[in-house]
Amino acid sequence: MSELQDITKRIHACTDCALSGGRTRAVPGEGPEHAEVMFIGEGPGYNEDQQGRPFVGAAGQLLEQLLASAGLSRSQVYITNMVKCRPPNNRDPLPGEIAACSKYLDRQIELLQPKIIVTLGRHSLGRFLPGQTISKVHGRPRQAGERTIFPMYHPAAALHQSSLRKDVEEDFKTLAAQLKAARAATAQAPEPKQLSML
Repeated sequence: MSELQDITKRIHACTDCALSGGRTRAVPGEGPEHAEVMFIGEGPGYNEDQQGRPFVGAAGQLLEQLLASAGLSRSQVYITNMVKCRPPNNRDPLPGEIAACSKYLDRQIELLQPKIIVTLGRHSLGRFLPGQTISKVHGRPRQAGERTIFPMYHPAAALHQSSLRKDVEEDFKTLAAQLKAARAATAQAPEPKQLSML
């Protein structure tokens, strides 16, 4: 069993906050173990809670279309949420709930080592860029240590506010360019020099 699979198992058994009592299924996240891009949403909705998979409702369908527009498929990226269980009535996750799940998210990031973390919505934005507002920073990558943080509106926001759809589409074009640049930088990185004993 990989460490990522172990985290998934622990999330399914977790009872660290009240959300666990109302869930049908926990939603740990999914994607390849060496994904270059990691998407972090806020929390599972009804469909996700039923299926145990992230982004499977209408927002997930839009996300898949947007990924395709950036030359990516769902199978190439890792998708998860700040909280792994559905908040009642799709309300925002509470700070204590986010804190209870943070150990799982931190470990997922540590194991995946993504080149780019895409924050979907204000809660995941606040985790990486506290004090920033999504309307001001969306589509503008920022460095946070060795990782690029790429803030975006949540796809559900684009579904509910059609005026945001164009912004989200443009942000995905920027993401495609950012990923291309990250891949080029990795390809050009010099090999570590080996010390000679002679």
